[in-house]
Amino acid sequence: MRRFRRATAAAGMVLALALGCTTAVCSAYPMTRHEPHVSLNRSSAPTTAECEAEFGFACYQPSQVERAYDLPRLWAQGNEGQGQTIVIVDSYGSPTIQQDLRHFDSAFHLPNPPSMQVIQPAGAVPPFEPASEEMSGWAGETSIDVEWSHAVAPKASILLVETPEAETEGVQGFPQIVAAENYVIDHRLGQVISQSFGATEETFPNLRTLFSLRSAFENAATQGVTVLGASGDEGVAGVNLNDEFLPYQANSWPSSDPLVTSVGGTQLHLNAAGERTAPDNVWNEVLGTSTAASGGGPSHVFLRPPYQYLVPTGSGLHRATPDISMSAAVNGGVLIYTSYPTTVPGEPAPNTFSFWGGTSVATPLFAGVVAIADQIAGHPLGLINPRMYLLAHAPYSGITNITKGNNTFTDFDEEGNPLFTIPGFEAHPGYNMATGLGSVDALAFAHALAGH
Repeated sequence: MRRFRRATAAAGMVLALALGCTTAVCSAYPMTRHEPHVSLNRSSAPTTAECEAEFGFACYQPSQVERAYDLPRLWAQGNEGQGQTIVIVDSYGSPTIQQDLRHFDSAFHLPNPPSMQVIQPAGAVPPFEPASEEMSGWAGETSIDVEWSHAVAPKASILLVETPEAETEGVQGFPQIVAAENYVIDHRLGQVISQSFGATEETFPNLRTLFSLRSAFENAATQGVTVLGASGDEGVAGVNLNDEFLPYQANSWPSSDPLVTSVGGTQLHLNAAGERTAPDNVWNEVLGTSTAASGGGPSHVFLRPPYQYLVPTGSGLHRATPDISMSAAVNGGVLIYTSYPTTVPGEPAPNTFSFWGGTSVATPLFAGVVAIADQIAGHPLGLINPRMYLLAHAPYSGITNITKGNNTFTDFDEEGNPLFTIPGFEAHPGYNMATGLGSVDALAFAHALAGH
């Protein structure tokens, strides 16, 4: 990928990012494809009101997101992910992630995880280069994944698996990721794997090449490990190997793999207490001159799996994504703390808070929910998709429909003029290719997924 992700906006650029475009924002955003975020350059965590007053965007602290997904009531039952390990896989990782997680926990009154370990089973990661856009982007990505999976399941252990080559488009970076994930699965190091990356299906040389990279998912399905994949941040769009948008609907792998649970994006609307002020909608924002929206649509590689026969997907004979969705909007982004020593323009200054969006926020959020469901079940749940699609018809499933918005994608030139639009999919009750089955109430969903 790209980590799906697009670029950054420093604090002084936010108004332009929301309403128009500056050269800095427009040139950085499509070129770097980092997770969309707002750099606050603040050493203390802001409130939602402060973010809205200063930047025009809402930002949310863990307590608000936890309340929105009904986590405090789940925790009150003693279900906080005890005995489970969430595996986070990222290229390069972050050189400061352990100290950053401790600071995040202290700032938001969260307990430290029982264990926070970092391994590099596919080879040593090169030293961090402060001027590297790739390394800084992945360090930010790693911070989201670790801090927010922990915020959802605070008593689960975290295993960060770092790989030595950046995943971009096509094959690059995937052999190391596959090797690392197989190591984790073979050594039974975790119950749920969270992946916030992906490559457009069309960027693989051929089907044989892509299928040769599926061994970790096949291994996970056999050994009862749940694998999650972010559905992407560009709506129904994809790119070619030159990072140019394709003028037709495209999908990304591994999200499109039937052995992976694809996680799309919604937008939360919360007050200071975490109570909803409006129903969730499909995540779709124009940031500067770029569309950022929940990835989804029919795969061009994989056939419709049997578990999707249970709902009308609208994808014909093909695998549809996403399967489920969680918070991903930048206007309503989640706060993280980072101290990695980046000098890349637009990246968060060291030792500051920033707020982030993207389906790589949604994916670790959902990883925490799955870890708690594993705890309730008393065993790893493995491939959860068949169970989730059965739950779509259950009255107490905890699955909540998203009925507003779409994931249409528009490409713009540097002046903000639309170049072309790729029609997306509209949200509606039941399954749709913007948010999948919908979102979740964690209290009901974790119990239903566990079979209780």
